[in-house]
Amino acid sequence: MKTNFGLLVLSLFLVFTGCSSNAVDLKNKRVVFIGDSITHGGRYVSYIEYYLQKNNPENMYDIISVGLGSETVSGLSEKDHPFPRPCVHTRLENILKETKPEILFACYGMNDGIYHPQSPERFKAYKDGYADLIDKAKAHGVKQIVLLTPPPYDSVPIRKKTIEKGEFGYKTPYVNYNDVLSDYAKYLLSMDVAGVSVVDLNSTLVSYVNEKRKTDPQFTLSRDGIHPGNEGHLLMAQTVLKGIGCEFNFIPPSEVGQIDKDSFFALVNKKRSKRSNAWLNYIGYTRGKVVKTDSVTKTEEEVKDLQKQIDKLRKK
Repeated sequence: MKTNFGLLVLSLFLVFTGCSSNAVDLKNKRVVFIGDSITHGGRYVSYIEYYLQKNNPENMYDIISVGLGSETVSGLSEKDHPFPRPCVHTRLENILKETKPEILFACYGMNDGIYHPQSPERFKAYKDGYADLIDKAKAHGVKQIVLLTPPPYDSVPIRKKTIEKGEFGYKTPYVNYNDVLSDYAKYLLSMDVAGVSVVDLNSTLVSYVNEKRKTDPQFTLSRDGIHPGNEGHLLMAQTVLKGIGCEFNFIPPSEVGQIDKDSFFALVNKKRSKRSNAWLNYIGYTRGKVVKTDSVTKTEEEVKDLQKQIDKLRKK
């Protein structure tokens, strides 16, 4: 497949520079990802684990992602939302107690501004929510916290839905809502807290989209303005890996199909998805209704079997 050289160089540059973190070693450690629906979907986590397992056959990785759709770190919610948006702080103690992470990744912001223009009150709720999250994680012995700035909101594919004035919310979002997410990203990047590092997804994905729109004005990574497709998730994964100092074999995100067709990835993605769903339900959450299961034992046995299949492939 022919690759635009300028875009390839840009992508490499972005992946190498889209962070402000020190090296984070994930091997042989319990790693947990939390976040909203983008992490709930979790494909970027699958790509991260794929790269780690594919490129480091001698190392073991223990990754659990328990993102939850509609969730915030701020505790805010629109009045007309079908149910009060879940806040991570209602389940954070259970997450930390049950999964016992040594390294914690968190990716919040998309829902935290509740699709309104920026306000001091909402911005403060976001800052306070993250400060509380960091304090709780450290109190539970988390050794390294990696904050991911929120992926961008893209109004181009849903321009008819967005508004400049009026009643803002998820049904009628603020047209320049990514300005709010950009504020969040800048705030996180300005942090200077021991044991906390930051990887900048927002500006990396924005720059990638802007480069693509030089030749295709309607290009987007997220058809609904919020949730990245596979190309966006791959760029997220690459940015995270480079941000924490992991080397990997780069391919342009636009050629994500190369990975999606790989049987090795299919196994890693199946393992990640199965494990994520089981732990999410075991930890428990309220999202309109209460969900709580009693055990992850059976799933963990199934995950061990999947890992054996993965090990056979990666040792070839």
